[in-house]
Amino acid sequence: MRVILSFVLSLGLGASGGVASASAGSLAQEADINQGLFYMAVADEIRKRCGDISPRVFTAIAYMRALKAEAQSRGYTEDEIEAYISDKAEKRKIRGRSDDYIRSQGAMPNDEPSLCDLGRAEIAKQSPIGKFLKAK
Repeated sequence: MRVILSFVLSLGLGASGGVASASAGSLAQEADINQGLFYMAVADEIRKRCGDISPRVFTAIAYMRALKAEAQSRGYTEDEIEAYISDKAEKRKIRGRSDDYIRSQGAMPNDEPSLCDLGRAEIAKQSPIGKFLKAK
């Protein structure tokens, strides 16, 4: 199951590049889609580093499908979406945003105890991040 979630979340951690930037618009400009990818990135960091928290795999899969469907409904092709989610520079940007968020919440990106605390807090408040996580 962990492999499935890693795959699903890795699909959501990219942003514009290649074919996508050649279209009339760019997925990088789609704020709501990028916000969803950001939520998933933070949840992914928490679940990877905190042994007391596990992913909600089916929730993540359904959410990724919904994000993809939304992008397609806005006219983005399969190739544009693939280019968008494969761009390494944009993956680094979203990772930086997730690390910034983690720090802003009093946790450290590579510190298991603080990430576990953050994860439990996100779960408790049923935040957009917390919906992808569950306490073991």
